Amino acid sequence: MTSAALPPKSAQNRWQRLCSRLLYGKDVDRTLKTKARLGLAIVGFAVIYGVIAARLVGFAVVSEEHTQRHTVGQDAVATARPDILDRNGEILATDIKAPSLYAEPRKIIDVEDAVEQLTATLPDLDAKELRERLSSKRGFVWLRREITPVQQKEIHRLGIPGIGFLPENRRVYPNGPTVSHVIGLVNIDNQGIAGMEKWLDGQGLAALHMAGLATDRLQQPVNLALDLRVQFALRDELVKAREKFKALAASGVVLNVNTGEIVALVSEPDYDPNNPREANDPTRINRMTTGVYEMGSTFKILTVAMGLDSGKMTLASTFDASHPLQYGRFAIHDYEPMHRALSIPEIFKYSSNIGAARIALAMGVPAHKAFLKKIGQLDRLRTELPESAEPIVPKNWGELNTVTIAFGHGLSVAPLQAVMGAAAMINGGLLIPPTFLKRSREDALQLAKQVIKPETSREMRYLMRLNAEQGTGTKANVPGYYVGGKTGTAEKVINGHYAKKRLLTDFIGILPADQPKYLVLIMLDEPKPLPETHGFATAGWNSAPTAAKLIERIAPLLDIEPRFDLPTADQLILAKATASR
Repeated sequence: MTSAALPPKSAQNRWQRLCSRLLYGKDVDRTLKTKARLGLAIVGFAVIYGVIAARLVGFAVVSEEHTQRHTVGQDAVATARPDILDRNGEILATDIKAPSLYAEPRKIIDVEDAVEQLTATLPDLDAKELRERLSSKRGFVWLRREITPVQQKEIHRLGIPGIGFLPENRRVYPNGPTVSHVIGLVNIDNQGIAGMEKWLDGQGLAALHMAGLATDRLQQPVNLALDLRVQFALRDELVKAREKFKALAASGVVLNVNTGEIVALVSEPDYDPNNPREANDPTRINRMTTGVYEMGSTFKILTVAMGLDSGKMTLASTFDASHPLQYGRFAIHDYEPMHRALSIPEIFKYSSNIGAARIALAMGVPAHKAFLKKIGQLDRLRTELPESAEPIVPKNWGELNTVTIAFGHGLSVAPLQAVMGAAAMINGGLLIPPTFLKRSREDALQLAKQVIKPETSREMRYLMRLNAEQGTGTKANVPGYYVGGKTGTAEKVINGHYAKKRLLTDFIGILPADQPKYLVLIMLDEPKPLPETHGFATAGWNSAPTAAKLIERIAPLLDIEPRFDLPTADQLILAKATASR
């Protein structure tokens, strides 16, 4: 190539100067510019490597447990639950942190050595199962949920690679069995499986858990209508009554008749929710909502109210009870026959089966059935508790069914269901669904349904008080609290036949009878006669006096002031009912 083919040197210099001006500007020291750019590059790389180093330090500092929390899966770590409180703010259920033991089998160096050391520290671990878990190829396995801090410390000292701990939420119940059938319990993953705990999951808590939004999350506590003080008193009296009368079981409820709030509910034998295995015992069911029973003569509250509310009869109406009521091959007897015609107040206070049957027959089968359905006795009662039972209703309801159901045989209902119906008979005639949550009077009125006239309700309050003054409920009469009530004794059905000596006794009491605020139910399963009961095992001798002891304890807690020297039922309650007409 000849020199003539190359561009002139002066032209090259001009081109370089032009590029220099465009890149660096005019009269700029290129050496300083280069040094500045090198410095900037060094700073940039320093920042990038600093960020990388900080992330590495972060991963080193974050505990292995925290990393595992995200790799274990949503269902591995027990999630948080809100506190459950009574109406006064007392804690009924809460969460605490408890360590759980896990392993990463892929990191275990010597499986046999790990098995030997772990079983020495936790003797109740199954060595064969533990060996299988540690020998698996899985990235994560649980070894023991909810160990003690002492056990955690001992295992940590072993220094076994691949063994770690995760802090989990553990549900605890400070009051043990006192509120067990209301609160229920949770499983090992802190998921509700019974009672209000299961209800909580049904209200959206389970969905939050599945989404991972409830873990360690501050949640609003749930306030129940339950009063822990009243609950304790009710359980204490039922335990004593069960022991005294050698009964198979004892149960009871305290209900606010104006709001439907369940202030206390106990079914004994109960269980400790801190020991979930006890809940599997079939004898420890919640008899107030899960069991169904023939409620005996307490059903006469409904029968008499039906008759009075119809307008076909009054308190002065009489019915023949001079001899047993023969119906086909069956004969209806009175426990203590009067052998004469009885007025409605006498039918109630003497608890006449014959009189109750004649009232129901006078109303007729369709009217009787319609009335019981209207007050919720023929359909399953739904509350917040998931555990509830369907009533056992006759398939072919004829006159004989009406005769026996009138005095509490032939129809089996949940006791809480009977309580709801009885409350409507004395609170002014309003059927209010029971609730375990706090509820105002205004909210209750929005849910209430008028099922009988207010005038009928006043007459029923009179009859309830009259029974405590003169009838079968005198042993429930607590001075100062103007108690009213009705006893009930039902023979249990064993192998398809009524067993005369195997009784279910109950007492429904109201206080105060002139202006009822609370209803109390006491129920004993197969109480035994005692020398002090003169060989009797009926409700007037066991359930009624148990109710009296309970009322005496809880009335002050419920802000019911004692009133002494009050007039009798006919002067105080019946006079008001007469004057209002």
